[in-house]
Amino acid sequence: MTVPCVTVSRERGEAVRQSLIEADALTEDYEIEVMEGRIYIPVDPAAVPDGLRDALTERELSHRDRQLTPADLLEFEPSIERLGDIVILDEDDRRRAQEIAEAVMESGLPCETVLNRASPIEGELRVREWDILAGNSTETVHREYGYEYLLNVAKVYFSPRLATERRLVTEQTKPSEHVFDMFAGVGPFAIPAADRDADVIACDLNEHAIAYLEENARRNGVAEQITTVQGDVSTVADEWTGWADRIIMNLPHSADEFLETAVRLAGDCCMIHYYDIADAEAPFASGETAITEAATDYTVSVINQRVVRSYAPGQLNIRVDAELSAHNR
Repeated sequence: MTVPCVTVSRERGEAVRQSLIEADALTEDYEIEVMEGRIYIPVDPAAVPDGLRDALTERELSHRDRQLTPADLLEFEPSIERLGDIVILDEDDRRRAQEIAEAVMESGLPCETVLNRASPIEGELRVREWDILAGNSTETVHREYGYEYLLNVAKVYFSPRLATERRLVTEQTKPSEHVFDMFAGVGPFAIPAADRDADVIACDLNEHAIAYLEENARRNGVAEQITTVQGDVSTVADEWTGWADRIIMNLPHSADEFLETAVRLAGDCCMIHYYDIADAEAPFASGETAITEAATDYTVSVINQRVVRSYAPGQLNIRVDAELSAHNR
């Protein structure tokens, strides 16, 4: 049957598929097809993002055997998040959470464990407690844009919702750049940057995150290009004073507290990717002011502003990309 598709080169296929998933435009009733170096992805044309509308076409595709979903077994569509072979719930009602978990395990979803959030993200290490509703492991392998990350959600912070954001930043990396990832986690910024032939310093306070990052660097073939540092970046950064061409500051609740450290790390010309949680009425003003006030020996040019996602009522998770150019060095 002829169905609407987005078609791109095979090399772009995974990135485009992720974009279509985030736009809720992917149609799962038909098989994705690869033919003569191009990939054909079935879509709901009304939901296709503007940047992919020129790639719309039609093609005969095979029907996909529809797998049993949790909604088929429940009387409602549950809100779930997938991370590798873990399904994550955010349910206050324990009975409802258990009902959803049982439906997930009985459905056709590839799932080994169902977890329910049992606490907010807490503490310096940004981890939370979990209720294990099915299965017995909080460790999984998450795949994202061709990379794979081994992680344990009970020991490290990781958000699969930021996949596109990480790609937008790391695609700016140039070969031979010096990239300093100040809050690296298990490596979702550091590893793609290293894969683009950058030299990367990846720092994190969480010793478990550093251990997973080192394993993930080996898994993705970039171990020789990443130097890991476990500790508070403000106390370990002096060794790399003036080293960085690009700095990633993905600690949105408190990145402003580390701007003086970032400025110490910056070379004569350095791009800072600064993340913040800001008021929706003027989301970028406070971040731009904080960067400018910290970088007094530099000319600060704001290159890009981006709303990453809605965080809470009246609050946004944002990114400011600011280029620092030294006055005299």
